[in-house]
Amino acid sequence: MKIVCVIPARYASTRLPGKPLADIAGKPMVVRTYERALLAKKPSEVIVAVDDERVLDAVKSAGGKAVMTAKNHPTGTDRLAEVATKIPDADVIINIQGDEPLIDPQIIDDLAQVFVDDENLQMATVKTPMTEEEKDKPSNVKVITDKNDFALYFSRSLIPYPRENTGVTVYKHIGIYGYRRDFLLQYAKMQPTPLEQTESLEQLRALENGYKIKVITTDKHFVGVDTPKDLVEVNEIYQNLNL
Repeated sequence: MKIVCVIPARYASTRLPGKPLADIAGKPMVVRTYERALLAKKPSEVIVAVDDERVLDAVKSAGGKAVMTAKNHPTGTDRLAEVATKIPDADVIINIQGDEPLIDPQIIDDLAQVFVDDENLQMATVKTPMTEEEKDKPSNVKVITDKNDFALYFSRSLIPYPRENTGVTVYKHIGIYGYRRDFLLQYAKMQPTPLEQTESLEQLRALENGYKIKVITTDKHFVGVDTPKDLVEVNEIYQNLNL
């Protein structure tokens, strides 16, 4: 089975312009994310999908592999699918967000493994227990699953709503996905759905069309970069790690 990691890195960002090139302890964020992905053992290749020459040059200057994609893709999934069309021998595509410079390589391997274990699986992602501080932030996406660890719903709101104190764990969705290549190409062609547009969460498109999403659990916690404050926090973490 050929597993390929693809890191979509869009230059424009509403809250953090030029985000892929944001400095993290002396290196662009996209390069930090690429380096973390390279530490995973199961993928045979890691590719950064870019829409700007400056990001392309930054990755290549660091010795990484990057490909230019169309600038007008409406979503990261569309950018991912464009790359997938160019690697027809890939069986599984792992999508790592370019703003996850602290992604744990073991999570990448764990996500890849579920496709090895289940030949019928089409899509999978990751969750982790949410801290109290994270629960009220819409930028922290929540996920609830059934007893077999398939997603029931993703939301920016707090789910489940704690009307009764049952002690149920609230889970944070981590923005890393795995897809069978053929399903990814099909998924990218689906029309946006009402819940997807309401929550601004692409993964709801799969659920609304009746597809299952496996959700594996990790106890790892790491900070993605969505705001300038996140960038400061990630820089502090890298400084302490001496990476």
